[in-house]
Amino acid sequence: MQPKAKPAGVHAMGRLETAGKDPFAEMNEAQRAAVDHGAGPLLVIAGAGSGKTKTLSARVARLIRDGADPSRILLLTFSRRAASDMVRRVGATAAAVAGVSADMHLPWAGTFHAIGARLAARHCAAISLSADFSIHDRGDSVDLMASCVTISVTRTQPNASPRSRHVLRSIRGAVNAEEDLGGVLANAFPWCRAWKRS
Repeated sequence: MQPKAKPAGVHAMGRLETAGKDPFAEMNEAQRAAVDHGAGPLLVIAGAGSGKTKTLSARVARLIRDGADPSRILLLTFSRRAASDMVRRVGATAAAVAGVSADMHLPWAGTFHAIGARLAARHCAAISLSADFSIHDRGDSVDLMASCVTISVTRTQPNASPRSRHVLRSIRGAVNAEEDLGGVLANAFPWCRAWKRS
């Protein structure tokens, strides 16, 4: 039995082969419309396996081919693995259609969190943030809040000690709703009204 032939433009790992191939050739009409979209915002709604990364890679390659500066292109995704794959595929496609190096520098490509942290560091003074700020993930925040709760709750009311996750939810609710913490506690977390300030 002979091995199954690979589709054109794809090798065993599913990556785009760029040598002598036109990355735009196999795109459907909707994908090509997104790639060719001119100035102004464009919302693309697509499900899993619909070719989102391929379309995005081709759009960035087309922008670079048409003279866009790669250092002014913002590419965001959720995970580091997806960001790495996105950058690799953009580079391969841009190399094929724009004649640039496949390992070109895309400084504003990465995860939402990483790029957000970089922007916060760059503009910390403008947003009244200390230059030596640190970012805590959810687990770090719960641990830190547990320490604060342990220190601040009076020893005469051991049953009044709130769970750290409830404290965080209360604070997040107040910040997101732009409301006073007392009002959020009274409305959304009534069992927390008995918490005593130290």
